[in-house]
Amino acid sequence: MARWAALKGIGLLGTGDMVHPGWLDVLEESLAEGPDGLCHLAGNPGGTAFLPTGEISLIYKQDGRTRKVHLLLAAPNLRTARKLSEKLDRMGNIRSDGRPILGLSARTLTEVALSVDPEIQIVPAHVWTPWFSIFGSKSGFDSVEECFGDLSGRVTALETGLSSDPEMNRLVSKLDRYALVSFSDAHSPEKLGREATVMGGDVSWASVKSALLGGKSLAGTVEFFPEEGKYHLDGHVKCGPALTPARTKECRGICPVCGKPLTVGVLSRVLDLADREEAPGGGPPDWHLVPLMEVLSQVLGRGVQTMAVREAYLALVGEFGSEFKLLMETPAEDVGSFGGPLLARAVANMRAGRVAASGGYDGQAGTVGVLSPADRKEIGDGPAPAGYPGSKRRARPAV
Repeated sequence: MARWAALKGIGLLGTGDMVHPGWLDVLEESLAEGPDGLCHLAGNPGGTAFLPTGEISLIYKQDGRTRKVHLLLAAPNLRTARKLSEKLDRMGNIRSDGRPILGLSARTLTEVALSVDPEIQIVPAHVWTPWFSIFGSKSGFDSVEECFGDLSGRVTALETGLSSDPEMNRLVSKLDRYALVSFSDAHSPEKLGREATVMGGDVSWASVKSALLGGKSLAGTVEFFPEEGKYHLDGHVKCGPALTPARTKECRGICPVCGKPLTVGVLSRVLDLADREEAPGGGPPDWHLVPLMEVLSQVLGRGVQTMAVREAYLALVGEFGSEFKLLMETPAEDVGSFGGPLLARAVANMRAGRVAASGGYDGQAGTVGVLSPADRKEIGDGPAPAGYPGSKRRARPAV
């Protein structure tokens, strides 16, 4: 995790699964607390910082409906994480999965966590996803207050998820008081940073708390193009194709192919609760990115998991320092001088939002094309760029 964080350009990484007793054993053996109040790999205090975090799945009955909500918890230190783990271990099964499933309400879990340490931060995860989120169409609520009751004031931030972005969330005025944050929801180290929260100032527990309160340390977010998320639009993946919110309303929420209720996605759900036609300005900035391996897959015409893409990725990161630095900061012409003109055009298109997006639905990821047929016709494939497989000059990977 630390090696991939360095490749990505991530300075602070959540541990994930902080209430699992076995993983906690590993964390306590591998990490040491530093003067910044965060954890670092033992013997490497200047490297990637780690914050104890975990996701918990809650399935319970409230107001006559089954509710399914995922919450993210962040603890100030591993001692607090261990205390919370021990308490939850007496209340349900937290050992079978890194993300335990508990029959507690969101309010009850919040009460339990705060009784262990009032510093623990609670953030509803991927808040619009249909099946397991606070606002999800299948099992969610219409407000934070409805979900958390008298403890709703302890929720100060919402995690937007891959299928929505801050602009979409700001169409709902009652969410104005919440900080909007993004996290990677990574299922493997190479997918770390698919989404991220950008913090200004020092890297510390105090800065994390400030960001979750919407303070000055919240400097923005790194976002998917929301169309790429697996639940942006509506439909049934076996029936297809994806339906827009307008089409779903025409069908009254019923699949025109199989006659069963549609999986209503994020965009429809946002528009259901929206009371604005456009989002107000003035909030922290956000950067819509396509992960570098996906960009390279399109540039090289190879699968994301192929060796050609991986070798090109490592060469580019070795040359420019990190994935985020390349995607967000490095001038496109510099990218092109090392990676070729087609990559430079792809990066420029992504930054300008000149992409061809097809929305995901019902668990199937959408697509975001960063190169148009006109781009390929104008530029062509060109010579093998430096650092790519087959070129004479090869850069050393950063890690």
